[in-house]
Amino acid sequence: MIPPYLRIIIPLAFAPVLPAADAAAPLDFNLYMQGKYVYERNCIVCHGQRGDGNGEMSPTLKPRPRSFREGMFKFRTTPPGKLPTDDDLRRTIRGGLSGTAMGMFNQLSDEEVDSVITYVKSFSRRWRKPENHAQPVDLSPAPAWFKQAAEIKTHAREGQKLFAVHCATCHGEKADGKGPAAIALKDIWGLPAAPSDLRQPHLRCGDAPDDIFRVLATGLNGTPMVSFDAALTQAQRWDIIAFILDIRVPPGPVPGAVPAGE
Repeated sequence: MIPPYLRIIIPLAFAPVLPAADAAAPLDFNLYMQGKYVYERNCIVCHGQRGDGNGEMSPTLKPRPRSFREGMFKFRTTPPGKLPTDDDLRRTIRGGLSGTAMGMFNQLSDEEVDSVITYVKSFSRRWRKPENHAQPVDLSPAPAWFKQAAEIKTHAREGQKLFAVHCATCHGEKADGKGPAAIALKDIWGLPAAPSDLRQPHLRCGDAPDDIFRVLATGLNGTPMVSFDAALTQAQRWDIIAFILDIRVPPGPVPGAVPAGE
């Protein structure tokens, strides 16, 4: 909870505009100030006082902490180039990002998470412009064949062919992140944007098939990873996901799948 001495109300004349559907409403500054308190306790050491990713710990971290000042977020359910929803931000805060210093903040209450989301939005003017907001894209659920290990193998063979055409340039034919274009890739911050080694048991976007589908549908803002929503059908994307899950090192069961022969 926010300490009593921080529960202040700033005149509405100075209130910034809330994004999207709440654009006409004044900002709840009690929530904003609570978010500042939560941010300074949990986030500032990596993301910095100004939200620019230059916190005290940032020089030692790889990848570097995200800068919030550009309003670019990789992991979203919204179309390419658009801001994430609050639920998208909650998922990152609660679930963390595998392979990075961004841990899981399950100790925070729902109110604290909501407040720090409000505070993070204050770092970028992009949140104030309605054109930067959009509804989540249509993310189809995993097909029924994902519950049968033998079926996954069959679709993985088709997925491997599609992967070679659409993904191998960056991720490599073995999905090890060592494609011919990998060494030259950079993000919008000018930092190397090494493609993920998709064989690993834990991916930054999440480990479930739905998590990988979300990235294929929306891309990763600020990186060379584009959306394949127009280039591949939903069925083709699920085949590629089957291939990715099939080559994980060490191999692991697909969530919800029934082993072959059962």
